[in-house]
Amino acid sequence: MRSLVTGGAGFIGSNLVDALLEIGDQVVVIDDLSTGRISNLDSALAAGAELVELDIRDSAGVRKAVADARPDRVFHLAAQIDVRKSVEDPAFDAEVNVGGTANLLEASRLIAETDGSGTSPRFVLVSTGGAIYGEGAGLDLPLDESTAVAPLSPYGQSKSAAEGYVGLYRRLYGLSGVSMRLGNVYGPRQDPLGEAGVIAIFCGKLRAGGRPLIFGDGTQTRDYIYVGDVVSALIAASAGDSSGAFNVGTGVETNVLELVEGLRAAADGEAAGFEPEFAPPRTGEVQAISIDPTRAATELGWRAAVGLEQGLRLTLSAT
Repeated sequence: MRSLVTGGAGFIGSNLVDALLEIGDQVVVIDDLSTGRISNLDSALAAGAELVELDIRDSAGVRKAVADARPDRVFHLAAQIDVRKSVEDPAFDAEVNVGGTANLLEASRLIAETDGSGTSPRFVLVSTGGAIYGEGAGLDLPLDESTAVAPLSPYGQSKSAAEGYVGLYRRLYGLSGVSMRLGNVYGPRQDPLGEAGVIAIFCGKLRAGGRPLIFGDGTQTRDYIYVGDVVSALIAASAGDSSGAFNVGTGVETNVLELVEGLRAAADGEAAGFEPEFAPPRTGEVQAISIDPTRAATELGWRAAVGLEQGLRLTLSAT
């Protein structure tokens, strides 16, 4: 099977590329390397994957790359994911996350015309389960997919619009597509610099002998999901013809203070001085969220297999 992965040099994307190669796929990666690292693809490129350096905002370039790859399935992970950047420059955020998605969908639709097969690839959009629902405090957590979309950032809004385009292309052209709303993903290869998951940041601090910085009192919760489980969910979603949105999470809330304690335990006594520092809370930060993965279990046969304790050990050992 031929797979195309946008954002394949990134944290989640490169883990997905490796898994696809392991099951025998031919893999083409599209990535502009603005945040992704080519080193994440070292083993994949050696195993036969192809890298096309390309900005997904380049519609002509995207059409050519997709036509050349002739994929059976497209995994669209390339995105602007920095929430703070989205607030500072919402137009840029929309150009990448909405315009880029439209470019990939259009290029995927055209495959049926260009190769004469009449068949377009299965399209799997990576969306967000945290930012798209907005604040979960006061709601009945975990949230399922019927929950009203109420993002608190341009990033969440742009992902909601991208999901809408996936649905639009199904209605207009019959393009088979699905949107995967991820929880807070963590695991090997996540960059602890810049806008990154708190677990990657804390692992970097622990290994460097530093202290974790917590904004607010540390009781804010997230639904943390290991990258290997996310990869298996994306591959499961690429089979069949399911549509709409699927939550990819554990349904479990974990607060930041619990993460610190979990990492101390994972360090097996090598976390002397790993005591939190506190800073004022960040304006607009979601205080509580977890997402219900029942639909993915029922329709895709997918469930998270890696618990937080095991996932923290795996992540820390790779740091």
